[in-house]
Amino acid sequence: MGLLGIVGLALLLVQFLLIARAVLDWSAVLAGPAVPGSFRSRLAGGVFAVTEPILAPVRRVLPPLRAGGLSIDLSFIVVFFAVTILRELI
Repeated sequence: MGLLGIVGLALLLVQFLLIARAVLDWSAVLAGPAVPGSFRSRLAGGVFAVTEPILAPVRRVLPPLRAGGLSIDLSFIVVFFAVTILRELI
């Protein structure tokens, strides 16, 4: 496996982590916040710790879109599509 293969694998992992973050965000919305110390809480903490350094710089440039009581994180969408495009180019 060459360098491009490793980069492609890393980008795939980032995509999976972003999807996991979206699922965990929605689970918190639908099922309520996780009990501290639970598996879901520990999993969310780990996923957020890895994905937040990727999303935060984009979020500073492109803040969430507010529509009434709803907030859409545009940084997530931009990063996910950027990773997808990079994977396709590799």
